[in-house]
Amino acid sequence: MLVKNDRISEIVDGKRVIVKKPELLAPAGNLEKLKIAVHYGADAVFIGGQEYSLRANADNFTIEEIREGVEFANRYGAKVYVTANIYAHNENIPGLDDYLRALEEAGVSGIIVADPLIIETARRVAPRLEVHVSTQQSLTNWKAVQFWKEEGLERVVLAREVSAEEIRQIKENVDIEIEAFIHGAMCSAYSGRCVLSNHMTARDSNRGGCCQSCRWDYDLYQLSDGREIPLFSEGDAPFAMSAKDLNLIRAIPAMIELGVDSLKIEGRMKSIHYVATVVSVYRKVIDAYCADPDHFTIRDEWVRELDKCANRETAPSFFAGFPDHTNHMYGTHSRKPTHEFAGLVLDYDPETGIATIQQRNHFRPGDEVEFFGPEIDNFTQVIETIWDEEGNELDAARHPLQIVKMKVKRPLFPYNMMRKEN
Repeated sequence: MLVKNDRISEIVDGKRVIVKKPELLAPAGNLEKLKIAVHYGADAVFIGGQEYSLRANADNFTIEEIREGVEFANRYGAKVYVTANIYAHNENIPGLDDYLRALEEAGVSGIIVADPLIIETARRVAPRLEVHVSTQQSLTNWKAVQFWKEEGLERVVLAREVSAEEIRQIKENVDIEIEAFIHGAMCSAYSGRCVLSNHMTARDSNRGGCCQSCRWDYDLYQLSDGREIPLFSEGDAPFAMSAKDLNLIRAIPAMIELGVDSLKIEGRMKSIHYVATVVSVYRKVIDAYCADPDHFTIRDEWVRELDKCANRETAPSFFAGFPDHTNHMYGTHSRKPTHEFAGLVLDYDPETGIATIQQRNHFRPGDEVEFFGPEIDNFTQVIETIWDEEGNELDAARHPLQIVKMKVKRPLFPYNMMRKEN
């Protein structure tokens, strides 16, 4: 049952409204994704630098790109946090002081950290940086959170493995900012505390090298008297240790009433289409609930919108209590999104009604496409004619990042997106 929290609400014109709105925190694997996340409604983004981050295979940011990202985000009232959440080895110590000072000088609002070494170093050499305890610390109880509060830290990122009741108890017992995941991939281990990648590929999971070995397909055998006996018949679906992705869209009212300070979306490795779609949906949900919580309902269109970019099945996971077998994927453990990203709007000419679009997937005249963005209502249309930049008619936009022009039936804006149904 949803319990109203009077500490975060007021009565305005006879109506209850949420005045302490939570931060919407979005992933940004590169500068383009950062700009998209902010444009589509994120209050803050978390990024990785070229060192000390757990996403070694993301594009990641140079210090110069971090400065540019901070400047862009601040222009729109958003913050930038940098992940420095590896478990450091001795070889990672040299250069740490200079790196943290560079982040502070770049204007970063805070860092997300797991290793006490990095926490202590940041407080010593870059005191203006907020220090947030990473989900890698697997904080699941209020006593552990209290420890970090007493250490002087501003915020903790809870483990993905906490329930709504556990969050309530943490908020009741400790006066500290709480950040919690609401959407994205789940881990088969406690928040990344895993060495499968180390064993399978000699890549250190806890220093940014996770290759998601848990999502591989496996054949299982029983060893009996030196013989390997297959546990599955030929043609059976392979086994995987793959959890369904987290999806808490229906739990956002509860998260807000619990007083969670920052609602976090996972996905620094995901596409700009994923970032735009998920951020846009949760922005609408948060704003709608905070404006009128007593008459709020989840709209089916919001749920369908998330399906347009989902590549795995989703579940509420630990939030409702300890998850059962329905939160695991069996057999085929991936799914196709209902839509694919086709193009990014660069410009629109209101006199001619012609949009300039950067191709991101193959499309051609006759395809039905959908346009969406924060300034417009979603609309669909059939593509009639496509031209290249010189005005030559094309039979298709088939080249990656190709710049094309086409007539559209409604006004568009830069950063709007075009997608088509799979």
